[in-house]
Amino acid sequence: MPAPDTPASSPAAHTSDHPAPPAARRTLMTRGLTFLFAVAGGAAVGNLYWAQPLLDFIARDLHASTAAAGWLVTATQLGYAAGILLVVPLGDAYDRRKLIPVMLLCSAVALLGCALAPSFGILLVAITLLGVTTVSGQLLAPLAGDLAEDDNRGSVVGTVVSGILTGILVSRTISGLIAGAAGWRTLYVVAAVAAAGFAALLHRAIPSLEPKTQMPYPALIASVGRVVRRERTVRWTLVLGATAFAAFTMFWTALTFLLSAPPFGYSVTEIGLFGLAGVAGALAARRAGRLHDRGLSLPASGIAWALVLAAFVLAAFAGHSVLLVVVVIVVLDVAVQGVNLLNQSRMFAVSDEARSRLNTAFVTSNFLGGAIGSAAASVLWSTGGWTAVTVAGMVLSGFGLVVWALGRRGPLVVPRRSR
Repeated sequence: MPAPDTPASSPAAHTSDHPAPPAARRTLMTRGLTFLFAVAGGAAVGNLYWAQPLLDFIARDLHASTAAAGWLVTATQLGYAAGILLVVPLGDAYDRRKLIPVMLLCSAVALLGCALAPSFGILLVAITLLGVTTVSGQLLAPLAGDLAEDDNRGSVVGTVVSGILTGILVSRTISGLIAGAAGWRTLYVVAAVAAAGFAALLHRAIPSLEPKTQMPYPALIASVGRVVRRERTVRWTLVLGATAFAAFTMFWTALTFLLSAPPFGYSVTEIGLFGLAGVAGALAARRAGRLHDRGLSLPASGIAWALVLAAFVLAAFAGHSVLLVVVVIVVLDVAVQGVNLLNQSRMFAVSDEARSRLNTAFVTSNFLGGAIGSAAASVLWSTGGWTAVTVAGMVLSGFGLVVWALGRRGPLVVPRRSR
C-alpha cells in the first residue's frame, strides 16, 4: 500500500504545513477533471455488474445452477463492501494520487483472474477479490468533494456520482454486447485493459494533497465506527442507503431471471440493453446534487422514496409487458439514484475532515444491503417468482418512507461541523 506523503514529497508542503485553504484549492476541481473522475469512476464500478446480465450464460458455461449463479453478484458486492471498509478510509490518510491508480491496477489483475477462471468455484473467488479492489470510484467521490467549492460541492459530487451510476447501468449493456459477440471471458479481458489505462490517466491528472490525518491504520479503521456511533444523522442515513440498495439490487437481479424466461426469452445481449433505460437515473443524480446545494435535500428524498414505492407497484403488473418493464426501470433508477446522491451529500456535510471514512460507512452499508437484496432475489424468484420480488420491494420502499418521515424533522437534519 502506498505510504503517506511526507512534507517534502507533497507540493502543498512547500508553502504550508496545513492543507491549502479553500481559495487556493478552487481551481483544482476543473470541469475536465470532474469529467475524468466521472468517467473513471463509472468504468471502475462497472466491474461489480459485468456478471449481472450474464448469470444464465456463465452458469451454463461452468455447469452451475441458476441459484448458484446469483451468488456471483452477491460475492462481488460482499467483496466490495470489504474493500470499502478496509481501503477507502486510507483516502483520509494517504496521497490519493498514488492510492487510486494502485487500486485500479489491482482490479486489472482480478479481472484477468475472472477471465482465466477454469471453474465456477475459482470464478467465485476471483470475482470476490475483484469486488475488494473495485473501490476507486468511492475514493474519487470524496476527493471531488474535497477539491470543490462549498457552494457547488453537491453539484460536483453529483456529476461524479452520476458518472458512477451511469457506469453501473451501461456496464450491463456493454457486458451483454461484448459477451454476446465474443464470450464472457473476453469481456473481462477488455475490462482489465481499461482499468490499467485509467490508472495511468489518473496518476497524471490527480493533484497531490496532504493527508488529513496521520492516524495509524488500525486507528483509522476504528475511527469509522466512532463517527457512526457519534453522529445520529449518519446512522439514520445508513439505514436509508442500505434499504434503497437492497431494493435496487433485488430488482435488477430478479429482472435478469424474468427477461430470460418465458414470455420474454431474451438473449444475453438483449437483456443487457435494458440497462440503457436506467441512464435517466444517473442523470437525475446531477439534479439531486443541485437540490442539495439549495437546501432541499430532505423534501427531495421524500419524493424519491415515494417514487421507489410507485415503481414496485407498477412492477407487479410488468411480468408480461416489456413496455411496463422499461417504465419501471426508468422510475426506479431515477428514484433510487436520487436517494443515493442525497444521502451521500448529506454524509459529506457531516464532517469536512473525515469524508473518506464517512464514505466508507455509507458505501459499506449500501452494498451490504445490496448483497442481501441479490441473495433475496434468487430465493424469492425460486419460491414465489416475480410476484414475490415485487411484494418484497414494496415492503422495503414502505420501510424507507417511514424512516424518512420519522427522521426529516430531527435525526436526518445535518449538524454542520468539522472534526
